[in-house]
This record gives sequence, C-alpha cells and structure tokens, in this order.
Amino acid sequence: MNMITNHMPTAELQRLDAAHHFHPFTDKAGLAAKGARVITRGEGVWLTDSEGHRIIDGMAGLWCVNIGYGRKELAQVAARQMEELAYYNTFFQTTHVPAIALAAEIAKLAPGDLNHVFFAGSGSEANDTNIRLVRRYWDVKGMPWRKTIIARWNGYHGSTMGGGSLGGMKPIHAHGGKIDGIEHIDQPDWWSEGGDMTPDDFGLARARQLEEKILQLGPDNVAAFIGEPVQGAGGVIIPPVTYWPEIQRICDKYGILLIADEVITGFGRTGNWFGSQTFGIKPHIMTIAKGLSSGYQPIGGSIVCDEVAEVVGGAGEFFHGYTYSGHPVAAAVALENLRIMQDEKIVEHVRDVAHPYLKERWDALAEHPMVGEAKLVGLMGSIALTPDKAKRASFPEAANVGYRTRERCFANDLIMRAVGDRMIIAPPLVITTDEIDILIDRAKKSLDESYASLKADGMFVAR
Repeated sequence: MNMITNHMPTAELQRLDAAHHFHPFTDKAGLAAKGARVITRGEGVWLTDSEGHRIIDGMAGLWCVNIGYGRKELAQVAARQMEELAYYNTFFQTTHVPAIALAAEIAKLAPGDLNHVFFAGSGSEANDTNIRLVRRYWDVKGMPWRKTIIARWNGYHGSTMGGGSLGGMKPIHAHGGKIDGIEHIDQPDWWSEGGDMTPDDFGLARARQLEEKILQLGPDNVAAFIGEPVQGAGGVIIPPVTYWPEIQRICDKYGILLIADEVITGFGRTGNWFGSQTFGIKPHIMTIAKGLSSGYQPIGGSIVCDEVAEVVGGAGEFFHGYTYSGHPVAAAVALENLRIMQDEKIVEHVRDVAHPYLKERWDALAEHPMVGEAKLVGLMGSIALTPDKAKRASFPEAANVGYRTRERCFANDLIMRAVGDRMIIAPPLVITTDEIDILIDRAKKSLDESYASLKADGMFVAR
C-alpha cells in the first residue's frame, strides 16, 4: 500500500487550503492569514505535521480516536469490505451482514434493554433522529402534543439544525436560528456558576430546574430530556454526584423519555463502556458516534430501548433515514474496532491503569498559580484557569486566556483544547503512563509560558 510521504511545501499546502477548503467552526479569513497546521501522519497517540514535528494528541482527534492512530487492522477490514460490498442501503426491506453484526454487538455491549440501533453518519444526525423518534413515540401513544424536548445551556448535541437546536450553544443558534419545541435549563457547572453553594446542593438545584421547566410547560407537553453524562464541548463539565440521580428521579416521576448523548462518553472514555454506567443513568435512547469506529469511518446511531422500538416500529413505516445509515464499510470498521477494544481490554486499561495515573498527575496541576480546579473522569479532563482561586474568578475577556494557553500548547507540540477559561483533554484510550508523563510535562510548560505572558501583559487580573 502506497503512503503519501512526499508532499508540496507547507506554504503551498496552506495556500491551497485557504483558497478552497471551508473549515468547520473556523474564522476563514483569520485562518488564511495564519495558515493551517498540516497533519500528515498518525501513530498511537502521536501526530506528525508537514514540517516533521511530532505532536502528542491530547484530544484523540475530536474525542474519537479511542484506539489510537495507525491500526492497520481497520484499514484491512475496510479494504476487504469495499471489495466484497462497497455500498448498499438498508431501505426497502434489505439489509447486509456488517449492519446486522454491528447492531447485535452494540446491543450486547449497551446496558439495560437498549437493544435496537438506528444507524446514522454522525452524532449530529443521530440526534436529529432522536427528535423524530421521541415525537413519533408520543404520537403513536396517542399524545401528539408531547413534542417539547428539554436540554441544557452549554450542552452540545451537534451542529445540524436539529442537533444544534438541542444543544445550548448560543453562537450556533445565532447562525440560522433553531427549531421550535426545544427548551433549555442551566448547566451543572459548579465552578463557574455555583456561587456559595456546596457542589452537592448546587447539583440538586440545577437538576430541579428540570422539574420546574416541566411544570412550567405542562407535563403533558414534554416529550424528553437530553443531556451528555459529561458535557464535552462545553468544557468537560463533570456534574456534582447529586445531579444525575435527581435528573433520573424527575424523568421517572413525569414519565418523560431520557436521552443520554454518549457521542463523547461512549466506548470507554469514562472507564466503562458507556458514561451512563459511570453515572448510574438509565436512558431510553443513547446517542453514539465517535469512539464507535475510533474515527476511522464516519458512523453514528441511536441505541433505542425495547419499549420505544416496539411502539415506533409497530406503527407502520417510520419515515426517516439516511443514504449512509449502516454503511457496510463503516459498520465493518466499527465492528473491528469493538473487537480490538474487547480483545485488548482497552476499557480495563482506562479504568485500572491510565485513569488512576493520569488523575494523580492531573490533580497536581491544581497547584499551578493560575489553575483553580482540575477535574477528571476516565480519560476526559478539564482545568479551570483563574487569576483568583479563592473567588473562582474569570480572566478579562481581552486576556483570551484559553486561546493564549492553547497556542502555547500547540507551539510545544501538545494538542489541548480551549473552552473559554478552561483547558480540556481527552487523549486516545491507549495512552501509556510514559506518554501521560510527556503530556503533563508539556501541559505544565505551556501553562508556565501562558502565565508569564499574562503577567507581562498586565492581564493576570480578575474580570
């Protein structure tokens, strides 16, 4: 197999990229002026750019490359499947072996009675599916007025019109609006919004906003609640321990469907196969993508409980689907990814080796003069940057502290992501203790450099 090891000079690649490639979530003009970093190779937790720099990927791509880069088994499975059956759909009363096998394997791994999978091409598409699923469910049950779905501000459920509407990212809503019938409650972010409350009291208060919203809308009008077990793109917001049990109690009390968006937290990220197991959530529907194939192929889906599947599936045709639902190549690759994860005990590696070691090193970052909080669940973590730990203060907007720190990380060949005043990580699940040491050393160096620049610019002050 030929590898693209030779390429045009970086400047020429950047010029072509700026001229023709419209990037997601990017200031096009700003990127064109700066020039994109061109990634050319990946192996394990490491990336190589067009200038030959080796970068440790603290974000597993976009939270997805769970088994690491460069697994030849996945390429071989994709090639074999393309030769045998490159594509066929699952509309019109047909199916194929990869979709059958993958759906059965997911049902085996998923908790409870989550035994049915509706495939999509991404997590965004799967959340669009969920909107139609829950509304169709209540329609068949004879309650078509139960349409409203409650979500959370600063939650993320994709950037399609449906997924973006479910999410609580106001900049996304500002670019094209949002669909009707979606309501939002506040997030369980104690560090930024907890005031003088204890984390436990705050977790209960934020969960009880769900009940308040249900009563405000009328219980007979509410179809479902959706939330990520841990808010990923919102800044790795790990809720207080009191939060999810209270959310579960409220959903059960009012008989509304509970959707756990496991696009990030699924497939080992939290030290269990699913984040719902880590937090004791019993969802009716679970959104999956990313780690399902470790990002090697685009695939997502909705894992649906027996009752919802029987109600919707027993009421005639469900008018919904995608050309690439259960794509045979994507399904075959995802199935091989799940085999590797089980055979190599990667979830156990996260739980028993990588998480305990990373937690020890990650927690110690809280000793840094501008780190107020270091939180970690499984292999997803965040640090809150602050000029005043006691007051949990934010930096001035002009300090641009997250972006400033991210740029230092990138300069030091470490990929960490910035969300406001937070820095976050979610490395490949196969990361070793030696690689964790490298990640932490580079993170500390980057924090030191960012701290020094803030001091020099007179920006180490509270907003």
